Amino acid sequence: MTRFAFVTAVLALCASSAFAANELSNRLAPGFALPDLEFKTHDLADYRGKVVVVTIMRTTCPHCTEFNKVLNEAEKKYGGQLKVIGIVNPPDNQQSVKRYLLANGLQTTLLFDCGQMAASYLKVTPQNPTIEVPHFFVIDQKGMIREDYGYNMLSKPVFEGTAIYKILDKYVSKPVQAD
Repeated sequence: MTRFAFVTAVLALCASSAFAANELSNRLAPGFALPDLEFKTHDLADYRGKVVVVTIMRTTCPHCTEFNKVLNEAEKKYGGQLKVIGIVNPPDNQQSVKRYLLANGLQTTLLFDCGQMAASYLKVTPQNPTIEVPHFFVIDQKGMIREDYGYNMLSKPVFEGTAIYKILDKYVSKPVQAD
């Protein structure tokens, strides 16, 4: 193998592994029950049988806004087969979430966490103490995390384009046809 071919192969391998953060996938999704803006509690177990996309985000994150717009469309496309849940942590609060939803014309379900849920999904430890956003998890109908992605230049098409549909098509049986 030539040196150029070897370097190209190594770069391709690195690029494919950077796209998905698989060390957080292929495990049972940690359960949670968190409140929304109306103080209604959403329990992950209530969505068993659907594909669930859980995003950990901030209302001040520009990548989160673009991604939530794409996810709003995906939820419509897949109908009742897909549930999208956004998780916010302090300093986000009811006022910042209301402003965010209104300013961006979003109807995303946003839930309030104090960090414990996000820490369990992102495997935060003293050795890995940061919560970087945006990050999302695809949870299958049986409650298993199948894929997860953090924002980087390689995953940008997933967060800001339509590449999310290729991912979701693997887990959702059929998109709902528009009339």
